[in-house]
Amino acid sequence: MNEKVGEFAGAIWHALDGKNALSMKEIKKAAKLKNDEFYLGMGWLLREDKINVTEGEEENYYALK
Repeated sequence: MNEKVGEFAGAIWHALDGKNALSMKEIKKAAKLKNDEFYLGMGWLLREDKINVTEGEEENYYALK
């Protein structure tokens, strides 16, 4: 399972690389991830302190540190 979660985190990383902050919807579309895959990968990246989260009024935005 760790390998799979690492793949989800890598997909998110590549979706965000070189871009400004994206919403969950934008990341999921670019990385071709389902909801649970997004949350698992994002959790991995947050735990490793690789992601900045900006809380918006309607949704959060994510960017690489």
